[in-house]
Amino acid sequence: MTALDPVSPAPLTDAGLTPYHAVRRSWSKLTPTATATAVIIGVGGLGHLAVQVVKATTAAKVVAVDTRPEALELARRLGADVTLRPGDGVAEVVRDETRGRGADVVVDCVGNDETLALAASVARVLGDLTIVGLGGGRLPVSFFAMPFELSVQTTYWGSRPELVEVLALASRGSLHTEVTRFSLDDVAQADRRLEEGTLTGRAVVTP
Repeated sequence: MTALDPVSPAPLTDAGLTPYHAVRRSWSKLTPTATATAVIIGVGGLGHLAVQVVKATTAAKVVAVDTRPEALELARRLGADVTLRPGDGVAEVVRDETRGRGADVVVDCVGNDETLALAASVARVLGDLTIVGLGGGRLPVSFFAMPFELSVQTTYWGSRPELVEVLALASRGSLHTEVTRFSLDDVAQADRRLEEGTLTGRAVVTP
């Protein structure tokens, strides 16, 4: 293990712990088989760590979905096996990658109407769909609206023991936090970039 500087692990208390908790609760669905697949929707502050958590703690194939080319490039660098934009026929590609079954686990790090609909379309029967993003979307629920016996859940943050596990992964080099540093004088700029959606990863403000 290597020592962590204060800046890099700072986002792990939120952006690392939240997706770790979401993925951890679905470990039983990500067994080491040739078809175990996780779909991560949104490769931002949470999603880029969700990709790494799946790769570091399971043997599952990772499909990352985002609208931004730079986010997809980041996902590839961090270990995603397949990267797609929403218009790339995501559901069809996931079916092809999983021999027609669909994804075992879907983690939606956006949570708007479009991403929730996409999440339901790629999940398999008896799969897990976890909503992490706070996009304010709604997922219509009816008998034929989603795969049979799909478990849909929200999640929020995680536990202290899980944070210890996250920090241990980071100290072993299994988690990389994409960080943009800002000084206290540049807080307004950081806020503006977050609002514009032009910031990849997490902003860290240092004295």
